Amino acid sequence: MSDFKRYLITSALPYANGPLHIGHIAGAYLPADIYVRFLRLKGKDVVFVCGSDEHGAAITIRAKKEGITAKEIVDKYHRINKKAFEDFGIDFNVYHRTSSELHHKTAQEFFTDIEAKGAFVKKVSKQFYDEDHKQFLADRYVTGTCPKCAYDKAYGDQCERCGSSLNPEDLIHPVSTLSGKKPIMKETYHWYLPMGREEGWLKEWISKGILDGKQHHDAGEWKKQVVGQCLSWIEGKLGDRAITRDLNWGVPVPLKNAEGKVLYVWLDAPIGYISATKQWAEDNGADWKKYWQDEETSLIHFIGKDNIVFHCLIFPIILKLKGDYILPQNVPANEFLNLEGQKISTSRNWAVWLNDYLEDFPGKQDYLRYVLNAISPESRDSEFTWKDFQARVNNELVAILGNFVNRCLVLTFKYYNGVIPECSALETIDAEVLNEIGKCRDLMELSIEGFHFRDAQAQLMNLARAGNKYLADEEPWKKIKTDEERVKVIMNTSLQLCAALSVLMEPLLPFSSAKLKKMLYAADLKWTDLDKKALLHKGHQLGVPDLLFEKIEDDVIDVQIEKLKGQSAGNIIESPKTEYMDFETFQKMDIRVATIKHAERPEGSKKLLKLTVDLGNELRTVMSGIAEHYNAEEIIGRQVTLLSNLAPRKIMGIESQGMILMAEDENGKLVFVQPESKVEAGSKIS
Repeated sequence: MSDFKRYLITSALPYANGPLHIGHIAGAYLPADIYVRFLRLKGKDVVFVCGSDEHGAAITIRAKKEGITAKEIVDKYHRINKKAFEDFGIDFNVYHRTSSELHHKTAQEFFTDIEAKGAFVKKVSKQFYDEDHKQFLADRYVTGTCPKCAYDKAYGDQCERCGSSLNPEDLIHPVSTLSGKKPIMKETYHWYLPMGREEGWLKEWISKGILDGKQHHDAGEWKKQVVGQCLSWIEGKLGDRAITRDLNWGVPVPLKNAEGKVLYVWLDAPIGYISATKQWAEDNGADWKKYWQDEETSLIHFIGKDNIVFHCLIFPIILKLKGDYILPQNVPANEFLNLEGQKISTSRNWAVWLNDYLEDFPGKQDYLRYVLNAISPESRDSEFTWKDFQARVNNELVAILGNFVNRCLVLTFKYYNGVIPECSALETIDAEVLNEIGKCRDLMELSIEGFHFRDAQAQLMNLARAGNKYLADEEPWKKIKTDEERVKVIMNTSLQLCAALSVLMEPLLPFSSAKLKKMLYAADLKWTDLDKKALLHKGHQLGVPDLLFEKIEDDVIDVQIEKLKGQSAGNIIESPKTEYMDFETFQKMDIRVATIKHAERPEGSKKLLKLTVDLGNELRTVMSGIAEHYNAEEIIGRQVTLLSNLAPRKIMGIESQGMILMAEDENGKLVFVQPESKVEAGSKIS
């Protein structure tokens, strides 16, 4: 690690249009938090900034869906996400908002200063326009078929299936998400960033780490997929990119005759890192410029792979055009985390939401931190499953790390009333196991400094394994009968390992680190103490031992699996490419019209509605994941389509006897599939 005076660490600003899920955490926030905690333990000057990205079409779409204002949406989700981060232990110095006055002023200053240098181009172009709603359509208000992978729900700025960056006019069969109709093309004007002008220095900076003729960073330390994606864009020739949009929610363009124009969110959001730093500096009497305009500061962006282009090409261009700003030393972007064999999908509600996890697993933040880091998508997509979560907690946290700590403390209380015994001459095996502390620390430092957080955690667990092996080999429970002095050495040595683990755990498992330090009565232990021959001294009184981790039982995991299936029930069928079925197979499906007679939300569920439906000659109970789209009262009497011969299954302990068929519109809202006019309940669809 190069020796910088200070560090500025950023994590991608999450959209304030919904709650956080584990994919977000694994991608940009947990890795950054581990890195920041490590820097702080090393005594570095570090500021960790983030905040809510509160502008753009995604916000206004969510507001329309929920029937409230954009401000109400961002206020709601800023509060939810800020609390979830805090409860999960993501320790930002500041969690700011792009809707703040300070941010608006900062973003507008960037625009006007760069515009004054003639770096932007204003030009007239044609843009999609919704005639029914009398407004131009921002990229996210246009959906259609991706020209690259044929996904039929691609947005106008990006295909979420293949990850391709798009323009609205690239889409096949474009549709307005407002009216559901094909939009027309209409003239408007916008300011553009001519990225092609910057290709030369960008390529040298990305591929060689050279900026303005000087070595800026070691390009070999950047992830291959980050460099590869950037060079692919550059070699494909960078074009002009619009930096303003016709929208009524965002940072207004600060020029005359620019009414109705706002800064495009991809320009506005990264500047949020700067306004957040300004807010932190104002609150703490610090100088924000040292963190953004001093070459002795290391700027690191933690993001997911869908944000690489914005942080490695576009934002650096903006910073360089503004002048006097440093560029990032590294952008360690992660790949994507999948869930139970499928891509995480917020529209299909196929996700493990962070606030739900914190509610369902109180006090177990480190269980999820450990598992997400163990499967971190550092170089390729990875997958979270609840069974794997359970196995890693039980077989690793409990059986290895927790087991070693528990045995050490219990035996010390049994033999010495919790007082650390004197350690006389060490034998070779004692010295060897104590040497593992320094080796573990050095390997963890190298791993964390190189952004290999999974490896760092593996080294931590190897030290715990070494401790377990040491106890198993030395068998103090047997030797206490024949050689009490030898047992004192064994237990003293084991407790030194426990103390070292409490420090080494801190960047990765902060809650468990604090708990272990409390049990050791050693809250003041620091990273630099790992150089000492003894972290705990003879005669030191330990606290009362407690289990560091608890096993996760099968029934707990079963509930989570059923919950995941239940919250996505009725919305798990995507439109995409499926294999043809023969007519005989189709005939086996008994699809009927049903009338909803009663609806209620089951206790403890935010996603499900329990429906009683009339099939003409019988009433059925059906669980459907539509509670976020419909109130129970409004759907009474609705006729719906029911797959009636689907095998019954229990969801949240309630037997569901069929599936309500739903369609999903362009905004992700579920709508009922129902007959054009009222028909008799139980009528068969053929």
